[in-house]
Amino acid sequence: MVKQETRGKLEQLQGRGKELVGILTGDSDLELEGDRQQTEGEVDESLGKARRKVGELVDRAAEKIKG
Repeated sequence: MVKQETRGKLEQLQGRGKELVGILTGDSDLELEGDRQQTEGEVDESLGKARRKVGELVDRAAEKIKG
């Protein structure tokens, strides 16, 4: 779903920001949190893409069945 993909991209962006602030300030906990958040965003985005593609396949199959 596009919504989940977008949410994943936003999560990645926020995570990257936290990671950079952590690097600049020497806060390893914040850097690690940012890295974790980026990974969660990547997973969300990938799941969203997969769900969208499955939905597209189902729609095409339904169209072929309808004739």
